[in-house]
Amino acid sequence: MQQLNAIISNIRNFLLKIINKEFLIFMLFLVLSGAFWVMITFNEVWEKEIRVPIRIVNIPQNVVLTSDDVDTVSIVLRDKGFVLINYMAIDGNNTIIKIDADFNTFNKGNGYGVISTTEIQKLIYKQLVSSTKIVQQQGKPDKSEFTYNYGQCKKVPVVYSGKVEPENLYFISNVTYSPDSVLVYASRQKLDSIECAYTKPIYLNNVHDTLSVYTEFLKIKDMKIVPNKAKVTFHTDILTEKTVTIKIKGINVPEGKIIRTFPSTVNITFVAGAKILKDISEGDFSVTVDYEELVNNPSDKCTLRIMRQPNEVQNIRLSQKQVDYLIEES
Repeated sequence: MQQLNAIISNIRNFLLKIINKEFLIFMLFLVLSGAFWVMITFNEVWEKEIRVPIRIVNIPQNVVLTSDDVDTVSIVLRDKGFVLINYMAIDGNNTIIKIDADFNTFNKGNGYGVISTTEIQKLIYKQLVSSTKIVQQQGKPDKSEFTYNYGQCKKVPVVYSGKVEPENLYFISNVTYSPDSVLVYASRQKLDSIECAYTKPIYLNNVHDTLSVYTEFLKIKDMKIVPNKAKVTFHTDILTEKTVTIKIKGINVPEGKIIRTFPSTVNITFVAGAKILKDISEGDFSVTVDYEELVNNPSDKCTLRIMRQPNEVQNIRLSQKQVDYLIEES
């Protein structure tokens, strides 16, 4: 304890030596001059641009806004600095000035409402002191509009936009959505034309693990999507090669005729995801020879065609595309 008191006493004595009377006087005048400069600066006339949110209020229960819930206008105010600073929120990026526009006052009917520049400025002036003037209104110089309907909507599937590239030897085996469909509120004409709700573009590269992305939907004017976000999950699988042996079959063969091929079977090699490979068998494929094609275009060999295959397979190929054949009487 005595050692601690000694250390504190030494520090105090050291500070008293370096902080002399002249230094304290200098700091006092520095603070006073700074305060004087701030007073002069804030007493001057400023012009400050602020963004004012416009919210539609008192909306009837049977009405759904199809435009954005909150619009924004930019205005330039002129007044002394210490007055303008009172209009700004703590973070400095927002303003305490807000416009609550009554739906019934500005509704023009037929799903449309408008707040003119004059009306916007009147609502803003009610929140300003008498010395503050609006110098300019920017962004939307003539009006602020909103649209609505009476609950007309359409349920449409969610579809992602963009491009997702898997890593080498992988592929996107499935894409799922949560929710997989949304409600779209709009005019009857727009509802008739929309078939799906596209997300904002998603761009991903070298994807090899299952990945989920939370995203909003692409905005379309005068259209509201509920909910306004979705989770898109990209399921991946590793590519694996497999070969199966398929019996060649004849099609369009008239009664009394038989097509024999040499060989009678052919190998099909394909690539599919490891997770589904075990569920794919020979019965999922069909390789055929067309009798009518052979009659109309006689040749020494017949062409093999894959008539049926699983949707999940890729890079499918035959061990041989043509084989010898013989048409016999049955």
